[in-house]
Amino acid sequence: MLSSQHRRAIGLASGFIAPYRKQVVGALLALIVTAGITLSMGQGIRLLVDQGFMTRSPQLLNQSIGLFMVLVIGLAIGTFSRFYLVSWIGERVVADIRRQVFNHLVYLHPGFYENNRSSEIQSRLTADTTLLQSVIGSSLSLFLRNALMVIGGIVLLFITNPKLTSIVVIALPLVLAPILVFGRRVRSLSRQSQDRIADVGSYVSETLGQIKTVQAYNHQVQDERRFAVTVEQAFDTARKRIAQRAWLITLVIVLVLGAVGVMLWVGGMDVIAGRISGGELAAFVFYSLIVGSAFGTLSEVIGELQRAAGAAERIAELLRSQNIIQPPTSDLVTLPERVRGDLRLEGVRFSYPSRPESYAVDGLDLTVNAGETLALVGPSGAGKSTVYDLLLRFYDPAQGRIFIDGVPLTQLDPLDLRRHFALVSQNPALFFGTVEENIRYGNPDATAEQVREAARIAHAHDFIDKMPDGYQTHLGDGGLGLSGGQRQRLAIARALLVDAPILLLDEATSALDAQSEHLIQQALPNLMKNRTTLVIAHRLATVKNADRIAVMDQGRVVAVGTHQELVASNELYARLAALQFNVGHAAVVD
Repeated sequence: MLSSQHRRAIGLASGFIAPYRKQVVGALLALIVTAGITLSMGQGIRLLVDQGFMTRSPQLLNQSIGLFMVLVIGLAIGTFSRFYLVSWIGERVVADIRRQVFNHLVYLHPGFYENNRSSEIQSRLTADTTLLQSVIGSSLSLFLRNALMVIGGIVLLFITNPKLTSIVVIALPLVLAPILVFGRRVRSLSRQSQDRIADVGSYVSETLGQIKTVQAYNHQVQDERRFAVTVEQAFDTARKRIAQRAWLITLVIVLVLGAVGVMLWVGGMDVIAGRISGGELAAFVFYSLIVGSAFGTLSEVIGELQRAAGAAERIAELLRSQNIIQPPTSDLVTLPERVRGDLRLEGVRFSYPSRPESYAVDGLDLTVNAGETLALVGPSGAGKSTVYDLLLRFYDPAQGRIFIDGVPLTQLDPLDLRRHFALVSQNPALFFGTVEENIRYGNPDATAEQVREAARIAHAHDFIDKMPDGYQTHLGDGGLGLSGGQRQRLAIARALLVDAPILLLDEATSALDAQSEHLIQQALPNLMKNRTTLVIAHRLATVKNADRIAVMDQGRVVAVGTHQELVASNELYARLAALQFNVGHAAVVD
């Protein structure tokens, strides 16, 4: 009986192989032809011995050798076809799997990545699919070919000499038993081995991705120790798996070739007694070796198939992951080409999946009018950034509702909703590619002139122009090599180019030096013009001129007003202002 893991692995593979039926049929035909030719060579050997060598006839020898060469040519053509088609199917299927898994992952809600390490997911997408490619493009072909050789070889053994075949058949249960016993252990260890390999990849990715922090704190020695432990765990699991497979192969070889040895002794005695010919014994030995080597290969390939089953299961887990942020199945509303920008949150309560016991926002009520600039201020952990996560519908609240232009967000397609927002985060994300590609990230159809204009408004054009290749300069991962202020200005240029009706600025000037911040402050009025803007800022100097300021604390809005109103009426805001402007509370009020 197949395990549920095997059934899922077969289902996954067959679903991806199905579109390439013609190639599969061609590969199977080539497989059958090559197996048939290989098996027929045993009869060629019998004829060669009995009619070529034993008769001492040059003519019969020439015919036998001619037939043998025809078989060799046919085997070569069939092997080429089988190898090419099977390898093509393996590469094609794995490319399809990688594309489908990636396409599935990029639409999964951010909450999924809170509970799953991105580096482990990357390992599944690369290492596991590479293993599948090896199995589908090689091991599976070997398995089918050797299975045919075993079946065909046993049939021809019976035809050639039933008496000797009985010796081989008696040995078969002895061979199958260890395959079944060790196969189960190999399957379990194969899954563990893949998990340990993923741990190694995850640790490498995490450490090298934060290499400046690692070196700044001289953490290399500790990382060496921790990585050594991770590598040794992977090695230990792999060692156990290899030991099980080695025992399996050894037992198969001893049992199969031991049976062949007994058969040769019995057959040799029959040749001496004249009961069979030398050609029949030679053919029988050939078939016995074919069956024995095929069984040995099968036992080895089964280990690869066990590993592939584990890899397929890990990939299937990713594909089964559900995206909980979905368009509604009914009452779907489509927003107009450009919304007005009215936003409203009513009684919103929400906790992140990784911290379900504490609410990030708790009973939040907030209204933002179209075209208004509203600043969110408050201590760290007050829930300011969570408001952005909810507005962009990265998460749905546990209670309460959120509206855009009077339409509940849950009645919208997330893709339709998000095209109306432009986000500039506190730590702007830049991607490997050119400067121009990064600015055009939210608007791929923008012209080169539009890109440059956005950069000018964001005061990024001057430093871009001084780069070696200007706008075609390639950036490292995450914008490596750029200062914090330069990365921030590129992110602002990107938001400008999107031209969305709603702006979300999350500490958009926090990484800028005084001069750059002054330049950005000069550009922000043009950026905010005719747009609804939400600004998160810890530095109150950047939000003093907002239309309104909402003070947040412990997930709630505790006060709303202008800077002067809040200084006079709200103790929390007055305290924050006194600390930041470095004056006493009375002076701030005054």
